[in-house]
Amino acid sequence: MSIMAVHETPGPHTGFPLPSRHRARTARKADDTTADTTDTTTTTAAATRARVFAGLRIVTGFVFLWAFLDKTFGWGYATASGKGWADGGSPAKGFLSGVAAGPMESTFHSWAGAGWANWLFMLGLLGVGLALVSGIALRLAAVAGTALMAFMWIAEWPPAKALSDGTPSMSSNPLIDYHVLYAAVLIALAVASAGTTWGLGRTWARLPVVRDHTWLR
Repeated sequence: MSIMAVHETPGPHTGFPLPSRHRARTARKADDTTADTTDTTTTTAAATRARVFAGLRIVTGFVFLWAFLDKTFGWGYATASGKGWADGGSPAKGFLSGVAAGPMESTFHSWAGAGWANWLFMLGLLGVGLALVSGIALRLAAVAGTALMAFMWIAEWPPAKALSDGTPSMSSNPLIDYHVLYAAVLIALAVASAGTTWGLGRTWARLPVVRDHTWLR
């Protein structure tokens, strides 16, 4: 009667050899442990990334909302007390009439004080701010906010080294300024679906009209 040889190696604690099938089970357990660790790390990283985007979304939304509220009620920051929109002031007039560079300088001057310009400007600030803070309609907010930032960029015209009266423009970069950064943040938040964390993004996406028209997300 022959005896079949079993491939063996010393055990980790006893010093006695372990059967090859035991080694296979041990290897599988090690692989499973490694996979579990990798999955946990990936899940943690994804959760952290979602919270970072959510925080960025909320603080950016507060910037837009604060601008709307200050210009509406004249809280004494960018808008002096008693000169807010609610007091009969023109929230867009000061900015547009102060344009002193760029190809649309005269056009912006003609728009200063126009009722439609005030409404578009203020509704843009309010809509983008509410969308970001609540986490809904981030794609619409990205489009509207980027358009608003583009007009403001053209109004300030960073490429100009000097204003129309000859004084230095104090522009530090001919292309990239804070308007471009805000636009980039808005687009990134929409792409990342940043409204699903600390926001109403998931609830908004389940609405029938939003499911049928994904551009509303």
